[in-house]
Amino acid sequence: MRVVVKIGTSTLTKSGKIDTEYIKGISEEVAGLVRNGKEIVIVSSGAIGFGAMKSGIKDTRGIVKRQSLAAIGQIILMKEYEKAFSVQGIDIAQILLTYDVLSNRKSYLNLKNCMEMLLKNKVVPIINENDVVSIDEIGTAFGDNDVMSALVSTKIDADLLIILSDIDGLYDDNPKKNSDARKIKVVSKIDNEIESYAGKAGSFFSVGGMKSKIRAASIVMKSGSTMAIAEGREKKVISRIIEGENPGTIFLPSEKLNARKRWILAAKPKGKISINECAIEIMKDGKSSLLPVGVVNVEGNFSQGDVVKIGSFAKGISLLSASEMRKVKGLKSKEASAALGRKVSEIVRRDDIVPC
Repeated sequence: MRVVVKIGTSTLTKSGKIDTEYIKGISEEVAGLVRNGKEIVIVSSGAIGFGAMKSGIKDTRGIVKRQSLAAIGQIILMKEYEKAFSVQGIDIAQILLTYDVLSNRKSYLNLKNCMEMLLKNKVVPIINENDVVSIDEIGTAFGDNDVMSALVSTKIDADLLIILSDIDGLYDDNPKKNSDARKIKVVSKIDNEIESYAGKAGSFFSVGGMKSKIRAASIVMKSGSTMAIAEGREKKVISRIIEGENPGTIFLPSEKLNARKRWILAAKPKGKISINECAIEIMKDGKSSLLPVGVVNVEGNFSQGDVVKIGSFAKGISLLSASEMRKVKGLKSKEASAALGRKVSEIVRRDDIVPC
C-alpha cells in the first residue's frame, strides 16, 4: 500500500516552537509502517514557519521575505526529520518541487522513477514545495501543500492521502466558533454544499485552510484514490486510518483514471480555450472531442501537446498551438484545414479531456 501523509506547519509546532517530540512520534510511527511493508511519502510544510521562528520574524508577508525564510527554515526542517528517522534506522530523502515540474511530462516521469527507486529501498521521501523559486505560487491557492500533496498522490499512484491538520475533519461550520458544528464523516462527492463548508485559510505561518483541503480532495477523488483529513496529534492516527478507522473525514474516490488522464488532471494549464454553449452541451457526456467550430476565444501562449483549460469544466491536451488555434477558432473542420494547409478535425481528442 502506498500512502502520502501531509503534515501542516501548525501540526509541527507547539506554543510557537518546533515540536521535536511530535516529529519523533511521527517518525517512529512511519518507520514501523515502512518496516511492515507500507510505502510512505511525507509532504511536509514548515520551512517558512521554521525560518520565521529562527529569525524572530512575526510578519511573514511578502514574496521575497517568504522565499528567504523558506531557505533558512528548510534546512532546519530536514535536520529535525533526519535526526528523528535516523534513530529508527530509516533513511530519508529531500525532494523540493514546483508546479512546473509536475506539469512537464518528462520531468514528471523522471520524478516518478526516482520515487519508485526510493520507496523500493524503504527510503521515506520528504517533499516540500520549492518556495525559494516558486515566485507565482507562494501565498496563492496553488502554493499550499494540501494541493501539492494531492498532485503528488496522483503522480505516484498513491492509494491514500492523509492530511494531518489542527482540525479533526470537515465540519458544516467552524467548530472553534460554533459548538453545534457537525462533523461530516464521509464525502462521496464535492458539490456546492461541501464547498460551502470550507472557510478561509487560517493560521499565522501556514497558507492552507479547509478550502485548500477540499480542492485537494477533489483532485484525489477524481484520480480514483481516497483522502482522509484527521487531527495530527491523535495517537497512531496514520496507522489507524490505514487499518480502516475513520477518526476524521474520509473522501471516497469517484472513478479510476488511467496514468495519462491523471497527468492531465494534475498538470498546470498553459492556456485557456473558451467554448460556446453548443460545444459545452455536446462535451458534457465526456464522449466528444473538441472541434474548431466550438472555440470562441484562446488565451495564453501554448504549444501543441500542452495541457490547456477548456472552459470552466475540463482540461485537455491541445493538438494545436495557441497561434494556430486562433486562426481556426469558430471554423468548420474543412475551413480550418484550409486555413492551416493540413487536415484539422478535432483540436482536443476526447480521450485527452478530463473534467476538473
